[in-house]
Amino acid sequence: MKILAIETSCDETAAALVEDGRTILSSVIYSQIEEHRIYGGVVPEIASRRHTEQVVPVTRKALEQAGISLAETDAIAVTAAPGLIGALLVGVNFAKGLALASHKPLIPVHHLRGHIAACYLAHPELEPPFLCLVVSGGHSHIVEVLDYTHFRIVGRTWDDAAGEAFDKAARVMGLPYPGGVQLDKLAATSRPGTYQLPAPKVEGHPYDFSFSGLKTAVVNLVHNAEQRGEPLDKAALAADFADTVAQVLASRLVAAAEELGYQKLVCSGGVSANSQLRARLQEKAAGLGATLYLPPISLCGDNAAMIGSQAYYEYLAGNVAGMELNARATLDISQ
Repeated sequence: MKILAIETSCDETAAALVEDGRTILSSVIYSQIEEHRIYGGVVPEIASRRHTEQVVPVTRKALEQAGISLAETDAIAVTAAPGLIGALLVGVNFAKGLALASHKPLIPVHHLRGHIAACYLAHPELEPPFLCLVVSGGHSHIVEVLDYTHFRIVGRTWDDAAGEAFDKAARVMGLPYPGGVQLDKLAATSRPGTYQLPAPKVEGHPYDFSFSGLKTAVVNLVHNAEQRGEPLDKAALAADFADTVAQVLASRLVAAAEELGYQKLVCSGGVSANSQLRARLQEKAAGLGATLYLPPISLCGDNAAMIGSQAYYEYLAGNVAGMELNARATLDISQ
């Protein structure tokens, strides 16, 4: 089954052709990073306008790369939630038009389910059930993947997502957008152990996260140094910050795996590209004797291939939509 997938949930316009949920036939991504860099973050209105301009040429290119026509596809898939509502609406309405004109089934896909499915593309042997850490700019969840379309949230952030904390810490340290990538590069030039940063816990919720206090600690360190005219080792601070986040994320995932009895662990989402997090997860998984599945860097960020992968399993489960489909800015992964 060949699925044409569309992804426009944030600032990447993407289209891909995926066969049977496991094979990428083509994948095209138009990134808006350079345009948003001058603002220090994504401007939703600009993102929506660029999606409107790029969704048609990106989709054409994906079809050309795959060497097939729209008529030869079997279904149209699209990210319908969650995300920036204006950005989502561009993709959803475009996909609805394609499905209506081509008489193809329309498959709505949850963005976070797509991130999890990125590992199906990279690891053909991976099948549910397993425990997954989904970490991105807007979400930090520990999710039980019971089967391809059934999920249970085990832990989540109470405030900032891990990616959001990375970006805000990077910004106060004067690093360019996208901050998480730049902070990871800077951290690699030093090692942790210089600055004492809090590893926050949520009382009574052992698998939940809270990163706002950690972020504030970095902000205070930087501002106090500036006000006192004291030197600040930004590379060492970046290393300590990244190591603290990685330790918190990895330890919560492994603790949940131990209690729930999982030996297959997965990490996905944009933050799964972070080098310290990958190292900590590998270390913790080895200590547990568990198998760890990570997506390649190319599939960590937003892309349409992951949407096409998950769409295949949504279709098999009967999760298709009609022309009444609408975008939603927020939606629980279990819905």
